[in-house]
Amino acid sequence: MAQQHLDPTDPAADVATGESLAAYLRAQATEFLRALRLHRETGGSHQANGAEESVDAARLLRRSARRISGNLHTFRPLLDPDWSEEMRPELAWLSGTLGLEHSYEARLERLLLALHRLSGATVLPAQAVDAALAAAPLPAGGAAGATATQERGNLTVGAAKAGALLERQLTLARTRAHSTALQALGSSRFHAVADKVAVLASEVPLTRTAATTDLRPPAAAAEERLTAAIGALPLVTAGHPYNAEALVHGLSPDPSPHPQDGPWHQVRLLLRLHRYAQEVLHGANSPVDVRLLSAGQALNRHRDASEAAAAAAQAARTPRIAPATAYALGVLHADQRHEVEAARFAFQQAWQQQTVGTP
Repeated sequence: MAQQHLDPTDPAADVATGESLAAYLRAQATEFLRALRLHRETGGSHQANGAEESVDAARLLRRSARRISGNLHTFRPLLDPDWSEEMRPELAWLSGTLGLEHSYEARLERLLLALHRLSGATVLPAQAVDAALAAAPLPAGGAAGATATQERGNLTVGAAKAGALLERQLTLARTRAHSTALQALGSSRFHAVADKVAVLASEVPLTRTAATTDLRPPAAAAEERLTAAIGALPLVTAGHPYNAEALVHGLSPDPSPHPQDGPWHQVRLLLRLHRYAQEVLHGANSPVDVRLLSAGQALNRHRDASEAAAAAAQAARTPRIAPATAYALGVLHADQRHEVEAARFAFQQAWQQQTVGTP
């Protein structure tokens, strides 16, 4: 796409140019450095407040890294290509590494809450559940009532054991992710990234003509890529309340991600790039787009539910688990795949809304 250059003496030329991009990147780099300083001040603290501030600092580091990396991609024709292509993957590595611990923590919380909701009881230790079931009388209703009670009993017993299994697996994964993040923040690779961000805070390597180049064409290209990806989504399938193909795949021995989820994850990424580009164009005056907000929330729920379903399916493949545990994990997996479908439908509804701007 050809770059459009503006005459800086034209009073009508008040659109965002490469100078706006440079100001945005400098501001994000400054936020990155501020978050890094906060993390270094609180990272070694064992106090509750210090630990909380350390988590906030890591979140702010991820936030700035994502925005810098995303806009290096969208507006790459305006930036030194060698510098940009070297910087982007390093920022993506950092953001992904710092986000793993939180992802595992949130996934465990989501799955335990779902088990609580599905079983109708707090996920208790298995022995306590066994005792409660043994003491519970059968309801009236003959064989059907007894079967329903047995199914609920299996789920209740299995929920406790499934919860314990998930907690062991995801807590271990979270601990490893925490150690990996700490190692990353102390590595020479991270220090090299931080040094480049520190330079970026004062000097943005724009191309020679970028200062007078209109940012709207590359931002529009980002929106077009998003629109095209959304157009390719199976929205008709997303309108169905039950997607049996997704359920069957998740419970198969194949541990690979479900092929239906990939295009939705890609749309989530493209939506984020579009939103970041709008921040560059409009800054603090960026209009409020109800579609972007609602659609982004739906896609976040989609990702969380799909990853939770995969975790439940992975736990169900644990060797030698009890039948009641496997049963509870199967119900949990199906529940999260239902959540995936609900999120897809919510995205479809959100994207059809009209854009609403702030006055």
